[in-house]
Amino acid sequence: MTNSTESIVSLKGVDFSYAPGERNILSGLNMEFPRGKVIAVMGGSGCGKTTVLRLIGGQVTAQQGEVMFEGQNVGLMNTQQLMAARRRMGMLFQFGALFTDMSVFENVAFPLREHTKVSETTLRDLVLMKLNAVGLRGARDLMPSQISGGMARRVALARAIALDPPLIMYDEPFAGLDPISLGITARLIKNMNQALGATSILVTHDIPETFEIADYVYFIANGTIAAEGTPHDLKISTDPFVKQFVSADPDGPVPFHYPGKTLAEDFGAQS
Repeated sequence: MTNSTESIVSLKGVDFSYAPGERNILSGLNMEFPRGKVIAVMGGSGCGKTTVLRLIGGQVTAQQGEVMFEGQNVGLMNTQQLMAARRRMGMLFQFGALFTDMSVFENVAFPLREHTKVSETTLRDLVLMKLNAVGLRGARDLMPSQISGGMARRVALARAIALDPPLIMYDEPFAGLDPISLGITARLIKNMNQALGATSILVTHDIPETFEIADYVYFIANGTIAAEGTPHDLKISTDPFVKQFVSADPDGPVPFHYPGKTLAEDFGAQS
């Protein structure tokens, strides 16, 4: 896709499993995330998409290979270096993950209070600017229980960009949204990425909206990159896996039936 010097994040030959001796969740993974682009990571449930985000954020460490962020190996960072790196990463969790006992304003203010020493006046202005960018400046005094799921996702986006990070990661940003909220969220992701000059990594299942805003797409299957390319490349791909995923066919390389005995073996044994 590009060389690693142009990327804010690079995964090089990454192997990962959650416990010694268990099968690898990811095997020999090579991925590049160029600066200023929206990159989607897609694939079936349990294929390791979210694990990629956890590796980048340093929550887990690869057994083999390198996870590079801004030229530094995340797996070799000490606690102080990792915390500094995380301050340059925004994260929008699945379903928003807002603090339920904090107002909309305080949710967005949280990373600013934690990681900066700006005055209250400056903090107020920054929070209102971020909320205005997602269309929710007027909701600043509401609690998470008083807003819709789509609005909560937008508040979470405002919180994720509070520190103007060069990298923003999204874990299933479209899950559970109605069509209007989904479209709004997709446009916000693209617009925020362009406004900040950031890199956005989307872990998602949603094909139509993702293909509208992504510059490049990785498909993961069986722990490896099964396919990659621009949305246009993947739409016209003749690869059986890509065709099945894009068209949502029940039959193909990803089987509908879990492996087991044949029907004859199961039902014949009863006769």
